[in-house]
Amino acid sequence: MNGVVTEGALRESPEFSAEIFASSVQGDGNATIPMDEPQIADRMRLPVLDGWRGLSILAVLGAHLSPLGPKTLHFNAAAGMFGMAIFFTLSGFLITYSLLEQPKVVDFLTKRFFRILPLAWLCMAIAFAMHPASIGMLMSHFLFYANLPPQQLIPVTAHMWSLCVEVQFYVFIALLVALRGRAGLLLIPVLCLGHTALRIAYGVQASSVTYYRVDEILAGCVLALALHGEFGKQAERFVAWFNPFLLLALFVLACMVQSGPLNYVRPYFAAMLVGATIVRSSGVLPRLLHTKALLYLAAISYALYVIHPLLADTWLGSGDVIEKYAKRPLLFIVLFALAHLSTFYFERPCIFFSKHLVKRWRQS
Repeated sequence: MNGVVTEGALRESPEFSAEIFASSVQGDGNATIPMDEPQIADRMRLPVLDGWRGLSILAVLGAHLSPLGPKTLHFNAAAGMFGMAIFFTLSGFLITYSLLEQPKVVDFLTKRFFRILPLAWLCMAIAFAMHPASIGMLMSHFLFYANLPPQQLIPVTAHMWSLCVEVQFYVFIALLVALRGRAGLLLIPVLCLGHTALRIAYGVQASSVTYYRVDEILAGCVLALALHGEFGKQAERFVAWFNPFLLLALFVLACMVQSGPLNYVRPYFAAMLVGATIVRSSGVLPRLLHTKALLYLAAISYALYVIHPLLADTWLGSGDVIEKYAKRPLLFIVLFALAHLSTFYFERPCIFFSKHLVKRWRQS
């Protein structure tokens, strides 16, 4: 199996938080399914998505920085899979929903690149100052193709594979919309199933290579199409019928190494789980996800993800097992401090600048 990994991926910014208004959709029979239909135009946040993002970064940090159980149970790998699948799902969902509402490719790419690139490039520069590399390796990282065979990732940048997948997806979906408009997005369900079929054909249950992993993003895209009404109201009702806790249990199982072939449907359990908590946003699980702690973690999640391997590569992550874990509290303190500063004093100005650029282009 190529490039099996446990890393999660965190990227989303505030401008891609979903917005909703409360509504009810009647079933075909006597049953009534309470649902909240996503509507970008209402300018209202959907806290459950930030809750998922906050929970996912906790899973990723746990997978990378803490022992979660006996190695034979592979709980660290499962936690990494959990976090990655949720974040890829969120990315696909929010980006597709946004493009359905406003299919402006230049605006989309400008905002996305200014959101992702500044911190990623800064951390790459620091990493390669610590670990000098060839021009070819530098190019593969800074142009975000280091995850493609032959992979050129090194331990301190191993987590950047997910950003490579994400940036490659940005370029793909931008080209799709540029060439086919909104109609091009309707090709995504076929592409999603095609990539899953490819994984099954080659026996790849998890990989850091884009074409073996992108179905987790594409499943989120399909969810956006469904909740946007592209498949009719029946698609929304279908999602609403599923119990979120049942989906959560199935999704967790699909993240376990021991589950074998169930890993192939992990993208679809993740998408259904997120979708169920969107359309049933007043349920128990969405309320559990709507906490101030998770919302704050969501806000700084991208910085937490990008920065934490760099700190683990310093004195804070050195030593034997006892020494290394004795330093963990200090590592977490430094990590959260840097992530807070990065989010609000480095990344946020970059985001505002990108919006200013887009506004100027529209006025010119």
